[in-house]
Amino acid sequence: MSTISLRLPESLHKAARELAREENISINQLITLALAEKVSALAAEDYIQKRASRASKKKFQNALAKVPHAEPAEYDRLPAVKSQAQKTKA
Repeated sequence: MSTISLRLPESLHKAARELAREENISINQLITLALAEKVSALAAEDYIQKRASRASKKKFQNALAKVPHAEPAEYDRLPAVKSQAQKTKA
């Protein structure tokens, strides 16, 4: 593990202290978790962008063309959703 010195605005430090107290963890744990979450989100975004750059509309349409045009089995159906007009009348 390594140690860093971090300068925070007092308001952010106070908010972190309160959140850490509410979560029953140390400020170090809170900051580590927050940083890990941000790094993970940025890595996921980069991964998705790289995958998207390899995308092919033609391959996508070919894959969709292989899907049978059939109603889903009863157990796999979504529940009926009322339209906004039906909700207003009720």
